[in-house]
Amino acid sequence: MIETEFGEFELIKNHRDAFILDDFNKRYIDVFDIYPYIVGDYSAGILRLKGFTKNGKTSNFRMIPDYLMESCALNCPYYILKNPNFNPSKKRDS
Repeated sequence: MIETEFGEFELIKNHRDAFILDDFNKRYIDVFDIYPYIVGDYSAGILRLKGFTKNGKTSNFRMIPDYLMESCALNCPYYILKNPNFNPSKKRDS
């Protein structure tokens, strides 16, 4: 488990030692609280975060390998986090 400013996350995969706590804390926003899985990848030295769901009609967890192949630079540093405290019913503030 990794302790961040936004709670604890489980680091599932850390390809090329991509996870940097300070970068994650700077980039994370509360919108990601609705996702049970978060992928972080570095493109041109900038961290990009993307949330993935696991259950229900909109499940896209199985699309993570496709996302990494199609949307990320070849062999880029990336990580996959599991958010054990995700809240799918949380709404964004308007």
